[in-house]
Amino acid sequence: MTDRIAAEIAQLSEELRRHEWLYYVAAAPELPDSEFDRLMKRLEALETEHPALVAPDSPTRRVGGGPSDGMATIEHAIPMLSLDNSYDESELTEFEGRARRILGEQDMEYVCELKIDGVAVSLLYEDGAYVRGATRGDGRVGERITDNLRTIRSIPLRLRGDAPAALEVRGEVYMPRDKLDAVNVQREEAGEPRFANPRNAAAGSVRLQNASATASRPLDVFLYSVAENGAPLTGTHAETLESMAGWGFRTNPEARVVATIDEAVAYCHEWTERRPELLYEIDGVVVKVNALSQQRELGSTAKSPRWAISYKFPATRAMTVVREIQAQVGRTGVLTPRATLAPVELDGVTISHATLHNADEVARKDIRVGDTVTLERAGGVIPAVVAVVKERRPEDAEPFAMPSVCPACGEAVTRIADEAATRCANPGCLAQLHRRLEHFASRKALDIDGMGTSVAQSLADAGMVRDLSDVYSLDVSALADLDGMAEPSARGLTHSIAASKNRDPARLLHAIGVPFVGANIAELLVDEFGSIDAVAAASAEALEAIHGIGERVAASVVGFFASDANRRVLDVMRQSGVRMARETTAVETTDTLAGATFVLTGELPTLARADAGARIKAAGGRVTGSVSGKTDYVVAGANAGSKLTRAQDLGVAVLDEDALLDLLRAD
Repeated sequence: MTDRIAAEIAQLSEELRRHEWLYYVAAAPELPDSEFDRLMKRLEALETEHPALVAPDSPTRRVGGGPSDGMATIEHAIPMLSLDNSYDESELTEFEGRARRILGEQDMEYVCELKIDGVAVSLLYEDGAYVRGATRGDGRVGERITDNLRTIRSIPLRLRGDAPAALEVRGEVYMPRDKLDAVNVQREEAGEPRFANPRNAAAGSVRLQNASATASRPLDVFLYSVAENGAPLTGTHAETLESMAGWGFRTNPEARVVATIDEAVAYCHEWTERRPELLYEIDGVVVKVNALSQQRELGSTAKSPRWAISYKFPATRAMTVVREIQAQVGRTGVLTPRATLAPVELDGVTISHATLHNADEVARKDIRVGDTVTLERAGGVIPAVVAVVKERRPEDAEPFAMPSVCPACGEAVTRIADEAATRCANPGCLAQLHRRLEHFASRKALDIDGMGTSVAQSLADAGMVRDLSDVYSLDVSALADLDGMAEPSARGLTHSIAASKNRDPARLLHAIGVPFVGANIAELLVDEFGSIDAVAAASAEALEAIHGIGERVAASVVGFFASDANRRVLDVMRQSGVRMARETTAVETTDTLAGATFVLTGELPTLARADAGARIKAAGGRVTGSVSGKTDYVVAGANAGSKLTRAQDLGVAVLDEDALLDLLRAD
């Protein structure tokens, strides 16, 4: 009896999966909705009677009734990098020129794809079954939303054909434009605010705490890449898209292979005009080098692949009036002009402020108080003034001038010759301290819960925090005296401060505010050197030898740690028990690798770069930052870049982690 029921459940599941693919992916349904519903109800009834026979990839599992795995996070095995943006055809030509400098005269072709305006996701399959889904997050760590993504009918729960046993794919979840209108009517009737645009609707829907709520939202998906860490599955990106379609994924039908960058430009212009034809929102075109071997040769920077670029469509624009221009002081002392505007709606969002970047930008555009200006949301996010309607300028409008003194502390400001920035050099400036402290405690830095904008400002204003190290001397009684801070909140904040001492040193390096060192650069530095002290002691040459670190970043790091004041802050933190180094495994000293020179590049599967370097040195080897004819071995992991290419060009032996460990074990 049980065998017969199990066979019927398997047959129904397979049939329903086939019809889901035909309807949601192939757009070629064979069954009327009523018949599909009849099959689904039969399967639900059988599974209800025999719960032990319910498979994880059953079609009935798409609409769950319980809470999703919500805001739990996962670390992407292969980072989800962002794309460099371009806004005109000259930047696409420059992109090709940069690729040519690395690839030389190799023949190149490109794949052009529509850039879907939604939320980026990653899907993991094992033995053909969907097991995990996540958002992009910050590229390294995303939110686990497995159950929510399971509710999207165009995401297959089981793959077709000869899909690899382990497969991770990336794509974009979106809400069709016409479906958004219906959802907004429902939200208004329920007394809820409207979604401003399809992207906001998709992002909010995939993050709902209950998967059944996500199931009620009309979401769809396009998948566009395979996350590969090893031998590629195909020879070109176009072939990868074909394989993905064969495995059951919904890929965008408008992708096109072109032979030249001029044809790519023509594709961008074509879809700039044709985008209203689509049922979904796009905000640009992605241009990718087609050959996967060339993609690997081009590599990536810390943030973006060198083999792809995003062409962004001209933004929707609006006109408004500048009511005031004020200079705001940032955490590094830079004064940034900021315009207060007559409120105007743009892409569904009310805009009342816009950054003006720096004094040179204001002068170049000649923006004045009282001017009527054209406004757009640059990249679809940041409000920017793009032009002044000078015919409407009031007669008494005066050119803007940056203040000669800091608007926060009154100290004189300086303009550095080779920078566009005007800076307040006063280390005691409260406005800078407000911003530094807020950044120090932010989620991507040391994640000190309870130390938001208002608390950070209160701590600085009260003199309780004069530099970042003072955070670790705060106690419950002192905090409880702050306005609006009761003892339970003070106790919670001290617990969070104590927990921040054990954060990874890369987060500390990001938190202390070294100019030009964001979260990704901080990770690169600590991966390479292993500790804050080692980063502080590194020369500019050693820093620039790291793939992804340029001259400006290297000079900034050296200059920051040359400051006695900055070193004192770190010394106090160290005495307070703040973690300054990653743990390394003790290794026995040998002469196994005596005289051999190694270069490490990319991300190894199990060893941190600092650990690998320590083991090599303990075995008598030498680790350097650049590849030359004198290099004996390059140890390459995931996302290896130009160092790997250089090694291949020079004929230097390339090792993976297993080969390195074999060398270290050799007698």
